[in-house]
Amino acid sequence: MENATQTPSAATSTSPQKAQSSTSAATSVETIVDIKDVNFSYDGKKDTLKDISFPMYRNEVTAFIGPSGCGKSTLLRCLNRMNDLIPGASVTKGQINIMDQDIYAPEVDVIELRKQVGMVFQKSNPFPRSIYDNIAYGLRVAGITAPDELDQIVQESLEGAALWEEVKDRLQDNATGLSGGQQQRLCIARTIAVKPKIILMDEPCSALDPIATAKVEDLINQLKSDFTIVIVTHNMQQATRVSDRTAFFYLGELIEYDNTTKLFTSPSKTQTEDYISGRFG
Repeated sequence: MENATQTPSAATSTSPQKAQSSTSAATSVETIVDIKDVNFSYDGKKDTLKDISFPMYRNEVTAFIGPSGCGKSTLLRCLNRMNDLIPGASVTKGQINIMDQDIYAPEVDVIELRKQVGMVFQKSNPFPRSIYDNIAYGLRVAGITAPDELDQIVQESLEGAALWEEVKDRLQDNATGLSGGQQQRLCIARTIAVKPKIILMDEPCSALDPIATAKVEDLINQLKSDFTIVIVTHNMQQATRVSDRTAFFYLGELIEYDNTTKLFTSPSKTQTEDYISGRFG
């Protein structure tokens, strides 16, 4: 099945009731995620997300920003159906297409979906195993058991996460002995080892110091050549540093979605300007 290709201007056009979304780019880009009129509820009664519609593009970084409780992490977890693990939670309206597949269709294998849409959590969560086994575990589950192949993928994944040079001489050490920043990069290496198409990051730097944060941000900029990345962040400076496009959420609604530079320098909505200038949130 072929992936949809749209121009940014066509993909982000909205009705007056929808979020303001525009871009001046003239080149075609490939839509990898298409969110259409999505509502989400944790209890089947009150909608946490309301009428969310916008596309995301291959090999770009999209940032979700907004005050706490605005729905950005909820939407992020909708993209690999992590919310399915919460009793009573569901998408109550609309559709989320990833690579032209409705991911909430009955025939979708959620395990296969999560192989294609990996996730890095707010708090680093390495397995209490060796550094090597943290990477190799998912590969073995996927049926890769040849030692030479495992060695190669482990090294490539650690190199891809800018961690290889720091750990190559202690791969059998327990991963919990790494620093916080190293643990988060190990979790990123573990995610990219199984070669997903999309990486979701839920505030990946919130518990890190500035030096470790800078390393993760540099890594995000490198990874987007091979992966599509969606990041939730409370740090608006971080959004400007790492993302190509930014979506601003407030009270469960998408207020504005645009090219990051334009959204932060010339927002179309007063609510967006008030938030990024610190008037609320």
